[in-house]
Amino acid sequence: MKLQLLRNATLKLNLGRRTILIDPFFAPKHSRPSIARRSPNPLVELPVSVDQALDGVELVIVSHLHSDHFDPLAQSLVPKDMPIVCQPADDSKIRSFGFEEVTPLHNQLDWRDVKLTRREGRHGFGPVVEKMGPVMGFSIEVEGEPRLYWTGDTVLYPPVEETIRSTDPDIIVIHPSGARWEGSSIAMDAEQAATLCKTFPRPIVVATHLEALDHATVTRDHLRQFTLSQGIAAERLLIPRDGELLYLDVPAR
Repeated sequence: MKLQLLRNATLKLNLGRRTILIDPFFAPKHSRPSIARRSPNPLVELPVSVDQALDGVELVIVSHLHSDHFDPLAQSLVPKDMPIVCQPADDSKIRSFGFEEVTPLHNQLDWRDVKLTRREGRHGFGPVVEKMGPVMGFSIEVEGEPRLYWTGDTVLYPPVEETIRSTDPDIIVIHPSGARWEGSSIAMDAEQAATLCKTFPRPIVVATHLEALDHATVTRDHLRQFTLSQGIAAERLLIPRDGELLYLDVPAR
């Protein structure tokens, strides 16, 4: 499996013969409003051109419609005949953008030789969850490739832990940005990332959604230092830079 972090939550996956783009966010640096009144967003440029980001892509997955996961520029530049998979709450809205082939992921979906399974997520703790709205994670399985669990914009809570226990993924992608909305936690942080890694010691964990938005409170360096202090080796928790390409195999059992 090849996994390239582009920026924020935007990932480009190569699994077998398939190329999948997750949560395209193409906005130029500082072209979007501030969230935390610290800086316009995003904080950094996309490390590749939009053409390079879309090159070879056969399927786009949109986990939810927050603008840092499917921004207006991506809505205009992703080809309208591109197949899109989304959560059931969002399919009508995405069709209204002009996309012709939109499939809501209710439970499981077989797309060519890719098996997608929807997973629960919770975008925060307490009352802020209702403000954030529904989100989803998903599992991806392709024969001969590592099994991937992409948690999405979720905190660490029992359904996430149960998904890991019941499916035993090889690779887990998490978003430990420590993002906050009006003082409330809306994403995993360094402590939750460490808890996940210690609770489930076999999978390789990949941390993304870092250093791109002004409401995040966890940097890559902070995440690395904290998790090392918790005994989590760097080869177990990968923290890619924007544009970095990872080659991932099934970890030892």
